[in-house]
Parts: sequence; structure tokens; C-alpha cells
Amino acid sequence: MNEELDLLNPPSTDFSMLDYDCAYLPGNKVRMNYKYVSHASKAFATAVIDRGWRRFGKYFFHPICNGCNECKSIRIDAANFRYTKSQKKAIKRNSETTIIVQKPSLTQAHINLYNKYHHHKHFKDGWQHKNISQREYHENFVDGAHDFGKEILYIKDEKLIGVDLIDVLDDGISSIYFYYDPDYANLSLGTYSLLYQIKLANILELPWIYLGYWVEGCKAFAYKPKFQPQEILDDFPHISQEPEWKFWHESTQSA
Repeated sequence: MNEELDLLNPPSTDFSMLDYDCAYLPGNKVRMNYKYVSHASKAFATAVIDRGWRRFGKYFFHPICNGCNECKSIRIDAANFRYTKSQKKAIKRNSETTIIVQKPSLTQAHINLYNKYHHHKHFKDGWQHKNISQREYHENFVDGAHDFGKEILYIKDEKLIGVDLIDVLDDGISSIYFYYDPDYANLSLGTYSLLYQIKLANILELPWIYLGYWVEGCKAFAYKPKFQPQEILDDFPHISQEPEWKFWHESTQSA
């Protein structure tokens, strides 16, 4: 019992950031609660992500915004997932795309692709952008992966065209971040990468794909409800409390 408690309560540094502008709801402010965990176990990562937290590097976090509770955690029921026609087409488009699953790594190809993607999103969708350094990339996407963090590489024409960062947990796969080459937009790599996560979860007999947050009306999250069936979690329960996930579809959100 003591060993289990140690796994779920590792030594950590807890803090929150000063408020900053919300990228999802214009006019709102965001405040994040962080837990820096140098040596996180898979059991700990599973427990907190099941309760709505996210992970970048060695930082686990969730919003604690004043007067706002619009960020809802959602997860896909992988075993009962139902493919749409457009999702099946995305699979066919990638019949010649090579996939490699491995520990997160850092190469110049990663940096170049990450910066190319964000430069594209800056002009297409107005994202804030500055080129990421090797140190920043390592801290966000390589460090803290331990034995459960993985990257899925998508390769075509003998070059890296997509990188999907995930955590393989005790009860599912947590989507961390995905970026791709905009020159290959016709392959629908964003959709295809999530479909591959679902396939991988079923191979590993893991029930859930943790998709992170959904905010009603936010364009950046419009793709998420297209992967059904799903469950939604309201609020961020303490690790000592059981999370209450409920079946959810976007059409029922305002009902």
C-alpha cells in the first residue's frame, strides 16, 4: 500500500503561472496549475491524466482559471470507435506512409518540421510563433517521457512529415502534441495520426484515447467530437477522488 501511495504522490514542486490571454476564448484570462515531477511513474501519469491533467516534459498541469470552467477533458472509447467515410479515406491516402514508434528523440529534422508547421499556422490561423530551440524542444517533448512517453514518426518520400507525441498509460493513450509538414496537407495527417492512436490502443488492449481539452465554439478543437464514442470529464478531481466520466457527444453539450 505504501509503495502504491509513493507512486501516486512522487516528490514534486507545485506552482501556478500568472494570468495570460486565453488562446481559446478571446477576452478571457488563463491561469495554469503546475506540478513539476522529476521522476514520474506510469501509475502517477495514468492517475492524473485520468483526472484531466496534461503533460509537457516533466510538467503536469491543468487550468484553474478564475470564473471559467470551459475546458472539458474528453476521451475516445477506442474499443467501440466507429469510422466515418472521411476517416476511412484518410487511411487510404496514407497507404504509402511509413510509421515508426519509438522513444521521443531530437534531430534537426524534428526542429525544422516543428518550426515549418508553426510558421504555416501563424499565417493560416494567426497562431503566435517563434522558432523553437533544441533546448526548448527537449524540455517539452523529450524530457520526462521515462518509460511511457513515445513518439510516432510519419515518413514519406524518405523524409519526416509528421511527429505525434503520446503517453502510453495503464488504461489508454494520452495525445500530447502533433505537428506535420503542411506540404502534405492532402494526406489528412492530423486525422490519420489519431486513427493510428486508436489502432495502437486496440492492439495494446487499452480502452481510452485521452484527447485533452475541448472548449465549446473553439475552432482549434472542432475536429475532436468527430471521433466517437466519447466520454467527458467536468472539473479536475483530486487524486484521492474518483473521476466521473460520462458519455458525451457535442450535440448534447447544450441540451
